Amino acid sequence: MRVLIITAGSRGDVAPYTGLGRRLQEAGHEVVVAAHPAFEALIGGCGLGFRAVPGDPQALIRDWARAGSREEIQALTRAYADGLADGVAQAVGGGVDVLLTAFGPASLARVAGEALGIPVIGTYLVPSVPTGEFALPSARGDLDGPEGRLAAGQDVVRRAEGVFSGAASRLRSHFGLPVEAPSASSDVRPVFHGFSPSVLPRPDDWPSWVGAAGYWWPARPDGWQPPADLVDFLRAGPPPVFIGFGSMAVGEGERLSELVAGAVKRAGVRAVLQAGWADLGGFGGSGDVLAVGDVPHDWLFPRTAAVVHHAGAGTTAAALRAGVPAVPVPVMADQPFWAARLCELGVAPRSLPFQDLTAEALGAAISDSLADPSYRHRATELAHAIATEDGAAAVLAHLDSGLAEA
Repeated sequence: MRVLIITAGSRGDVAPYTGLGRRLQEAGHEVVVAAHPAFEALIGGCGLGFRAVPGDPQALIRDWARAGSREEIQALTRAYADGLADGVAQAVGGGVDVLLTAFGPASLARVAGEALGIPVIGTYLVPSVPTGEFALPSARGDLDGPEGRLAAGQDVVRRAEGVFSGAASRLRSHFGLPVEAPSASSDVRPVFHGFSPSVLPRPDDWPSWVGAAGYWWPARPDGWQPPADLVDFLRAGPPPVFIGFGSMAVGEGERLSELVAGAVKRAGVRAVLQAGWADLGGFGGSGDVLAVGDVPHDWLFPRTAAVVHHAGAGTTAAALRAGVPAVPVPVMADQPFWAARLCELGVAPRSLPFQDLTAEALGAAISDSLADPSYRHRATELAHAIATEDGAAAVLAHLDSGLAEA
């Protein structure tokens, strides 16, 4: 079966699909991932096919920050969404039997599926179906009771659809479909969420066709080996603390590097710093800090004492899998949701919102995460539970069943 996975966004929005895609490929399916050009090497290095979808999310984040008005931000977002629509049209033109889609471009995948008469399966990395049991990421308004949380979740979905409404109409015109939006009965289904039910249990009020499958672990690029300087650093002393902000804080590298240096000194720890889009680094040759580029988290995190991260879905999952304490520093989108969840699970002392971050606060949180053994104990328990799960199995079973209605 020819499977096309459509995703968009930063590395964290792409990497989990390399693991899911490889599992499907190993089962005999032909798998191609449609993503931004920046991720061609990542996807190809994992042995999967690649089709380019226009867009540069790093530049988009930078342009948003520089925009002088709400109208300018909306124009930038519309242009990005239109590029995705064009990319989806080109990607499906290469031949496909079934579409797997991330939540962001789901409305575009739905249009393509309707035009081609092929199934569309939701493969979402964050909870994206409204529920009364908890507030979806980015929910706002009355979140105190089930009815309020459900309504707020429905609003999240409407807003997400609204971002791509113009692009979806553009895509419908491309395929010669009626311009009016499809009915609710044509929503993407089934939906598999790529997070662990041990971390976030499946709500009882979700429809039967919505599930929490378990994590889809990023595949390592073929032939990857750890950098020699990183291996030497790890051997030279006690396990370091990992610090990285992923695709966040574009252009804030100098400020953050000074802040992190102060926090590391206050906590009295060694640290591995991942440059990320913020371009962290510049520690003047300190023997207690090593700056690195992209390193597979499944290799690095088990070798650390704690993980300071932006609480993106993928990094959150990798830290939990490693069984190490966390210090979440959420910036935007789903990150405050996962940061709060880490605290609720007892693997993090507290959440430190990025806008309020100081060297003093970060240093204290690092120290607290290491001083209290309960954080590591709880993280280890969760790691053992996660290890028993097979997130790709449910998706694979659905494909192998002939895509029977859920």
